[in-house]
Amino acid sequence: MNSMGTRPGGPEGANVPGAGDFTELLRRNGNGPAAAETFRGPSLHALTGAATEATTVLSFHYKEGVLIAGDRRATAGNTIMYDRADKVIELDLDTIIAIAGSPAVAFEMARTLQTSFQYYRRSQLQALSLGAKVRALGKLIKDNLPMTLQGVGAVVPILAARDPHHQPEPSLYFYDALGAQFQAVDFAVSGSGSPAARSVLQWINRWSGQPTVQRDEKQAVQLALQLLDVAAESDSATGGVDRRSHVFPQVKVLTRDGLRSVSVETLRECFTALEAAQK
Repeated sequence: MNSMGTRPGGPEGANVPGAGDFTELLRRNGNGPAAAETFRGPSLHALTGAATEATTVLSFHYKEGVLIAGDRRATAGNTIMYDRADKVIELDLDTIIAIAGSPAVAFEMARTLQTSFQYYRRSQLQALSLGAKVRALGKLIKDNLPMTLQGVGAVVPILAARDPHHQPEPSLYFYDALGAQFQAVDFAVSGSGSPAARSVLQWINRWSGQPTVQRDEKQAVQLALQLLDVAAESDSATGGVDRRSHVFPQVKVLTRDGLRSVSVETLRECFTALEAAQK
């Protein structure tokens, strides 16, 4: 994470290295990421069997802001571990992350970021900048490289965020497994079901005549449900819409007015309307 500067409110906090940086505070107290040599020897996969994985997540720009969604299934090899996993996590009032990969690592990253953002806000009396938030997640992914190389702890998330004071329009970012961050102009997808969703989004934005950025919120929510349902058809690790148990994906939107969740009732209405249109 980049330098956080000096603490406001007086000289006693001036020139404190990493002031306001929660992850640096953890590292100075011996609680930083494990070193690569810690993982030498038998792989975790060999010791414990298949690791739990979470897929699929997607996000795209629509008329009022950014929609971010994820299916609810978590798997371990060919076994469905859980069908109500929460993969779309709010980090603060203006930042949201969608996880694909190892839930154990991803949830710990989310908790670290939540605490780090809150620590900075309280210690510096201002919110962390948008750029610093984007780099903070990239740094955690980079620090997770030993687990990624083991093949059991890879996390490839999507981040949506805004700066209410300097950049109120939401921005969308995606990462690779080494922590490099990229800003998405149209959409971002991640997880084992992402190839199918990416292909549909590419066609929509290039050839449909109605790219995602021209769709209102209801149309955007319906599209997210369709995309996850299509992904589930080609990827057994993706839950999509569970018609039998009535389990719907997690969907949240980030607009100039802030962050909010799309209710299950709204998701059910949108999906029912989609099914009725096919009859």
